[in-house]
Amino acid sequence: MKTITVLSDTHGNRRAIDKLSVVLAESDYIIHLGDTSADGAYIRGIYGDKTRVLNGNCDPVKLGEDEIILQVEGVKIFAAHGHMCSVKTTLSRLEDRAKQSGCAVALYGHTHCAEVSQRDAITLINPGTMSRFARNSYCYLVINGDKITHKIVETQ
Repeated sequence: MKTITVLSDTHGNRRAIDKLSVVLAESDYIIHLGDTSADGAYIRGIYGDKTRVLNGNCDPVKLGEDEIILQVEGVKIFAAHGHMCSVKTTLSRLEDRAKQSGCAVALYGHTHCAEVSQRDAITLINPGTMSRFARNSYCYLVINGDKITHKIVETQ
C-alpha cells in the first residue's frame, strides 16, 4: 500500500503547505501540480525525492516537468498542471493523454476547483487549490495493488 498527497495551485502560500507537514512527511509520494513550481521545489527541498513537481501556466521559472507518468504499485498515473490540455474547457484532451499513456488515473490542477470524475476507465482528479484567496483543498490517494482510494480534503 502506498499513499500520495496531491497539491496544486499553491501560488506562494507556503503557510498552507507547512500546515500539511505531518501528512506530507507520512506520504510515500507528494505531487505538486504547478502554480507555482517554486512551491513544489520548496516541498522537494524538505521531503526529497518522493516529491514530483509539475510546471504550471503561472511559473515564470520552470522548476519541474510539464507532465509525468508515475507507476505506483499496480496503478499508472498521468499528471500535468492541465493548462496545456485545456482543462478549463474540456477534460477530453487530458483523458486522451492518460489513455495514450496507459494510465488509470489523471491528475490535474489549473481550475482551482476540486473535482473527481470517472471517464471510461480513467479516474480524473483535481485536488483544488491551496492559494491564499480560496477555500483550500488537496487530494489524498491510497493505492493498494491495483485499487485506488481517493479523498478530497478541505483545510482551514
